[in-house]
Amino acid sequence: MQNKVLILDFGSQYTQLIARRVRELFIFCEIHPFNKLPKDILSFKAVILSGSPFSVRSNDAPHPDLNKIKGKIPLLGVCYGAQYLAHFYGGEVSPSNSREYGRANLTSFKSSDPIFKDVSKNSQVWMSHADTILTLPNGGECIGSTEDVINAAYKIINEPTYAIQFHPEVYHSSDGKQILQNFLVDISSVEQDWTPNSFVDMAIKDIKSRVGHDKVILGLSGGVDSSVAATLLHKAIGNQLNCIFVNNGLLRKNEFNQVLDQYSGMGLNVKGVDASNKFLSALEGISDPESKRKIIGKIFIDVFDSESQKVKDAKWLGQGTIYPDVIESISVNGPSATIKSHHNVGGLPDYMKLELVEPLRMLFKDEVRRVGKSLGMDPILLGRHPFPGPGLAIRILGEISPEKVRVLQEVDSIFIQGLKKWNLYDQIWQAGAIFLPVNSVGVMGDERTYENCVALRAVQSTDGMTADWVDLPYTFLQKISNEIINNVKGINRVVYDISSKPPATIEWE
Repeated sequence: MQNKVLILDFGSQYTQLIARRVRELFIFCEIHPFNKLPKDILSFKAVILSGSPFSVRSNDAPHPDLNKIKGKIPLLGVCYGAQYLAHFYGGEVSPSNSREYGRANLTSFKSSDPIFKDVSKNSQVWMSHADTILTLPNGGECIGSTEDVINAAYKIINEPTYAIQFHPEVYHSSDGKQILQNFLVDISSVEQDWTPNSFVDMAIKDIKSRVGHDKVILGLSGGVDSSVAATLLHKAIGNQLNCIFVNNGLLRKNEFNQVLDQYSGMGLNVKGVDASNKFLSALEGISDPESKRKIIGKIFIDVFDSESQKVKDAKWLGQGTIYPDVIESISVNGPSATIKSHHNVGGLPDYMKLELVEPLRMLFKDEVRRVGKSLGMDPILLGRHPFPGPGLAIRILGEISPEKVRVLQEVDSIFIQGLKKWNLYDQIWQAGAIFLPVNSVGVMGDERTYENCVALRAVQSTDGMTADWVDLPYTFLQKISNEIINNVKGINRVVYDISSKPPATIEWE
């Protein structure tokens, strides 16, 4: 791919948002840790330096080698990136004497400079830094200021290097996307050719080239990611693809049979394996969330390995890994700190002797859905809410038992079906129920009860990196609560989770 952009990650909470905005411009980009520059650095048409929680003045400040970049490839420093270019190239950065957090306005800027093309006067921007640039680096020219920040934007004369002390990637910067477009399209001459159709063509060509006539095994989950990956692989190599759908006993109500029926109509070669007893037995007495994930991952690999050995001469393992999985599972000196282990990131046991093929590895979730649409997949399948790899195991807080699974499946079914009946399902990114390790007093009829509590969770998001709770109608919540308590034995209290990510995560474990 020739038209690609490199984002160097210095650990900012906004790094992924930069990638999101670039992709929204139909431009492909990759995020790399600041201390692990790609070997093909000269193949990138532009480079963006992210923000960072560090100060450029500290001894442990992230310090990349820009010798092959600065002055040679169009470069945009954002926040920390701008301060880095000043501090290490002849300028001066010091602690700020005034407030430089939150909303600000570009009170003046050089409108004739291409980076400010179509940017409105007094444009709102978002600041988030404790240091400020007092003196510009060698060759620096100030091209934008706010009321409190003189050097809010600058460029290096006679080279394609720009820097801004605000965050164009956040929605609070009203012309942020326009500024990114100006830098990438007008200044860096990057073509806007990153579309679902172009991705499908490129991915199919790549799969055919790598896999050849070998057989591929893929573990289906019923979710969007693995389904799109399977469809893409099938389009590339046909019946060389062998799919396995494992029932871990922690799926939604009736999901195992429903998903198998759905796949049978897609022309995929799928084998269903019911291993629910193995998983539930191994999880007995386990309450730690990470232990649950690891146990489920190990048993899945054991079951999957046993089934895959029945596919003669298979050499590849297909996975529906997507970009947020990769980002959240990387931790290098601070950037992209590991939040939790992902079931489909981290490689394979040596004994499986299979090579990985992950056609969606560089896509965000909304991009996966657009690719699925380009492949002609069923909108109902593409609109399915994300469901965690460990399933209901991480929605049952504390120890797991078959009875808790049954109860949660009933609760979850009432909630999800209710969302669909009320035409709310498609407005929500992800919804589900959580079985809490809490018993509370209740009254049913004339009798006192001491039974379990469940929490309902519904969030809105674009790619799962951040999420806001959904303000569901009170009448809906009232009806669903009554229906759950009246129909699911063992539940006498229902609560609704109104936490956003961050600081909370989407799942409770």
